[in-house]
Amino acid sequence: MTRSHFDTKSKTLTRADLAEAVYGRVGLSRPDSAEMVEVVLDEISDAIVRGELVKLSSFGSFMVRSKGERVGRNPKTGIEVPITPRRVMVFKPSNILKQRINSGPAVDLVT
Repeated sequence: MTRSHFDTKSKTLTRADLAEAVYGRVGLSRPDSAEMVEVVLDEISDAIVRGELVKLSSFGSFMVRSKGERVGRNPKTGIEVPITPRRVMVFKPSNILKQRINSGPAVDLVT
């Protein structure tokens, strides 16, 4: 998707922007386009929650990684605190996406 498919003033791509892109490119009605985006995002989310690897060719992979318990430190007080085990989602971009990011136009980063 190119920047022309959504509001270029915004630095955030939303579900509505995705639905509008589907509407413009595929030709489905706006409600059907929005429903298609919701179904795809729901499928991806459900698979991630189940702990499955989600691999989107030329885009990247989403996976859940388990992090064990560890000791952290409160930055204000310096007191050690246990950090409980948890699951985190990880995204690994494909090599194609990495190349596109690194060869694309420079963008202003919001600080």
